[in-house]
Amino acid sequence: MSCWDTFLAYGLRSVGIGERLLPRTGFTLCEHVTLIGSGLIWNLYFGVLALGFGFLLANAVALGKASPNRWLRKPAEWFVFLFRGSPLFIQFFLAYETFVLLPRAGIDIPLGFTTITVATSWLSKAWAGALVVLFLNTAAYSGEIFYGALRSVPKGDIEAADAYGMAGWSRFRRVIWPTMMRLAWPAYTNEAIFLFHATTLVYFSGFPAFQQKGDALYYATYFASKTFNPFIAYPVIAAYFIMLTLLVITAFGVINRRLNRHLPQAQRGRIRLRPTLIR
Repeated sequence: MSCWDTFLAYGLRSVGIGERLLPRTGFTLCEHVTLIGSGLIWNLYFGVLALGFGFLLANAVALGKASPNRWLRKPAEWFVFLFRGSPLFIQFFLAYETFVLLPRAGIDIPLGFTTITVATSWLSKAWAGALVVLFLNTAAYSGEIFYGALRSVPKGDIEAADAYGMAGWSRFRRVIWPTMMRLAWPAYTNEAIFLFHATTLVYFSGFPAFQQKGDALYYATYFASKTFNPFIAYPVIAAYFIMLTLLVITAFGVINRRLNRHLPQAQRGRIRLRPTLIR
């Protein structure tokens, strides 16, 4: 089988397209690269969706922490404390056990005139349950980043907005929020990089891979266990994530330049990779 044939057979195997059976013997470098790259689709799925939904919730959490209303501030503070104070790995296991304990037939919600049954079985699947955990975890970390940036918005910018007659939503949308994003973006970029790296933990969590259609680490571990040689599969997956990191830095760098377009060139901050060694 040529490398092109291998790509056609296994390139989309992780999403159920192509060969169902994994190769058993005579593993080639092309098979390593193709199957691990196929599994990377799930890592991208987890990372992109968790980052998108987490960004929206993180903004709400930051505003909640900055609110003078304790009914908004306290839930936001406890949410951040809970997800930042516990390891992500433990959150995966607790979430899986919680979702498994939910009624398999669903939860009945009485509305008086009718009863709606909300299905819950899908939450025990990796594509949903693991995504929920990643989404909540990154929202907590990002919310703290945005909260710090919100507290650092120069008072002069707010006073200038007041002088122009801006107030309420208009002032927040046109002055406060863009400045908050500009200040938070370098740190948020590193959070995005960590989130994509954290998607590999889904393999170790309790969430099962459906019909052996796992992520990149699933296939890397498969090859390493069959060949007893980890120095091919794991460098391949490391190379994929290095390229993914460079892609994230490039994309976020474009957004960063957009956010700082009004500043002189010498004052524009640059995105730099600052790996999180302990979390």
